[in-house]
Amino acid sequence: MVVSGDGCGHGSRPVRLVVLLKGSPAAAAAVGAATELQKHVAFFDSNHDGIISFSETYEGFRALGFGVVTSRFSATVINGALGTKTRPENATASRFSIYIENIHKGVHGSDTGAFDSEGRFVNEKFDEIFTKHAKTVPDGLTAAELDEMLRANREPKDYKGWVGASTEWETTFKLGKDKDGFLRKDTVRTVYDGSFFSKVASKKKGPSANQA
Repeated sequence: MVVSGDGCGHGSRPVRLVVLLKGSPAAAAAVGAATELQKHVAFFDSNHDGIISFSETYEGFRALGFGVVTSRFSATVINGALGTKTRPENATASRFSIYIENIHKGVHGSDTGAFDSEGRFVNEKFDEIFTKHAKTVPDGLTAAELDEMLRANREPKDYKGWVGASTEWETTFKLGKDKDGFLRKDTVRTVYDGSFFSKVASKKKGPSANQA
């Protein structure tokens, strides 16, 4: 999930995520109409109403294997940052609730640019993650290479963006690295298309992780 820095959204999107019967042709069309960024965060919308509550973010982190303390802290930071930025004028939910239709307003600086300001996927910027920073193998990042990428992407005095990008990428590396310690390109692509979190949660099913 995107942790907000200095949001750079450009107005409310006209398309609202629609709750439809799973597997129907209409559902497939609705998924196709969603931006990659909307798909990226949809894992946390467990009741599929287009709004991610504090409790849904918390439960999402628990499903990913994080402990109670980390999950509660993450939900506080993420929903606290994005709730206000994504909230429409006629909102009735808590100010800690994230509205997926406006999630592009939480896009922050000091990141890869693989999501543009409207939440669309930018393939050229995605490829640059690896052409510029994958030095050991062409299709994977080591922890050191990831750190180098984060430093290279930092915009001057964009401290919130620095923290947001570091938190997101370090979490992704922790969850997605392979047995050889590489975060592979194919894995990172699933982060952007929205399938990564579901895959991780499926692997984590069973006893909850005990980490804090």
